[in-house]
Amino acid sequence: MLRGFPPVVAADTHTLILGSFPGEASLAATQYYAHPRNQFWRLLGAVLGEAALHELAYDARLERVLKHGIGIWDVLAACHREGSLDSAIRNAKPNDFDALREHAPLLRKVCFNGKTAGRFADVIGAAGYDTLVLPSSSPANATRSYDQKLLCWREILS
Repeated sequence: MLRGFPPVVAADTHTLILGSFPGEASLAATQYYAHPRNQFWRLLGAVLGEAALHELAYDARLERVLKHGIGIWDVLAACHREGSLDSAIRNAKPNDFDALREHAPLLRKVCFNGKTAGRFADVIGAAGYDTLVLPSSSPANATRSYDQKLLCWREILS
């Protein structure tokens, strides 16, 4: 059973971006979105007006994102999976979102990085959060260009 990472949140986090589960590169590096071709950090940097976000050391990236009131986590706490594709996920165990309220009491909006994570949008929305399903930042999502993805990702701050 593979285990994910703890949430990156602070008491003033108002928006959370949820992926499905860390890929192999992320698990190996113990960092969210560590695959060099994943566009997550570039997209989020553009949205936040922090164009060089992806060039910073990982801890500095997290610090910057938190300063903007944005948190990062995954919908799944654990699963079985060979490789990094969401379609290979088996025996998924969801994260405890009720417990997250204690750590991020100002959380109002939850964004989902891709359709797999977005399957939880209705459940999270029913818990009282605004939700937004974004096109995946994964290199496996080649159906949209970076610019097309960025148009959607800009809605994070709306």
